[in-house]
Amino acid sequence: MDGLTHSLLGLTAAKAGLERWSPYTAAVCVLSANAPDIDVVSGFFGDRWTVLQYHRGITHSIVGTLTLGLLIPSIFWAMERAIAKWRRQRPRIRYRGLLLASLIAAATHPLMDWTNNYGVRPLLPWNGRWVYGDLVFIVDPYIWLALGGAAFLLTSNRWPKIVAWSVLGCVMTLFIFLAPVQRAIGPVNLIVVRIIWGIGILSITFGRMIGLEKRLGKLIPRIVLIFVVCYWGALAGTHQAALRDASQLANQISSARGEQFIRAAAMPTVANPFRWLCVAETDRAMYRFFVGVGPGAFSNDLTTVVEGKRANSLNAIERYEKPSAHAEEIESLASHDRRAQILLGFSRFPIARVESDNCIGQTLVQFADLRYTEPGASRGNFSVDIPVECPAP
Repeated sequence: MDGLTHSLLGLTAAKAGLERWSPYTAAVCVLSANAPDIDVVSGFFGDRWTVLQYHRGITHSIVGTLTLGLLIPSIFWAMERAIAKWRRQRPRIRYRGLLLASLIAAATHPLMDWTNNYGVRPLLPWNGRWVYGDLVFIVDPYIWLALGGAAFLLTSNRWPKIVAWSVLGCVMTLFIFLAPVQRAIGPVNLIVVRIIWGIGILSITFGRMIGLEKRLGKLIPRIVLIFVVCYWGALAGTHQAALRDASQLANQISSARGEQFIRAAAMPTVANPFRWLCVAETDRAMYRFFVGVGPGAFSNDLTTVVEGKRANSLNAIERYEKPSAHAEEIESLASHDRRAQILLGFSRFPIARVESDNCIGQTLVQFADLRYTEPGASRGNFSVDIPVECPAP
């Protein structure tokens, strides 16, 4: 998930009751909830491929999370004791309470990251296997709204804080209302998101005006945390339905083309729990398409695949053929490139396309992870073009 979501969850958890365990708990929870993303500093010691290689690595594992959860409160404890000794005051931190709160907040980070399709590697350094929850898109405005509303109501007790929260709210509102219509969202659903966001902002503002935080207190963040868990549960149900439909459609496709179905995945799209991006693999190709779940669900047009056509509609099924035997030899040569090795180690649905498998001299091999892009498309670290010398005939 994004840094804002992690910060809001850490702050909400603190306000839900963890801050009773020790002073400075709110600050420690926010830091611990974000700490695993410290792995992005690897970019200062390499390039963007270094970041892809190490992001969501050891710091997101069980060992790394426990270490960070222990380290942050220990630093706070040591610093406060040093300052208290210098000022000849009594230390205020209750270390056990602060440590427990930090460990809880740190644990929320890999848990939140697991819920999306980017994945985590919890068993590093012993096992580098990726695991994926496939429930929530990497940014979710509904979670922003819930956690942000609770955190605002419980912390906006002074004008500087009210101003800071207002600026953040305005920035996020502009983001929601000025966001372009993406293929995965659709114009109708984007309107729904904007309506829900607007109603939510107005409701939070009204709640602050009538002093809702004074009436309900810590019940607010607790209700919000329960809502997030229930939201995940609802998404888990729709995900299973989407995965079932995706597998059925992939089996139909593979049967129609005489291919052997291998696997399929249904992955969340931004702000639309009823529309899922699906990737399916057969022995000869990979397919990418959307499936709908619930009211207004749609069916894909199987004929666009069977007849080898590619429709321009939102429901089109895209086919990516795997390299031929000769092209695989060229692909193998390209896979020795450092960038390709990192991308292939990260990719969940890697696909390669050889520009010309009957080449003389040099050709281009395009690698991509179909979760995010396709061969030949430029999108950050999720695709790469590798020039290679053609093997001798």
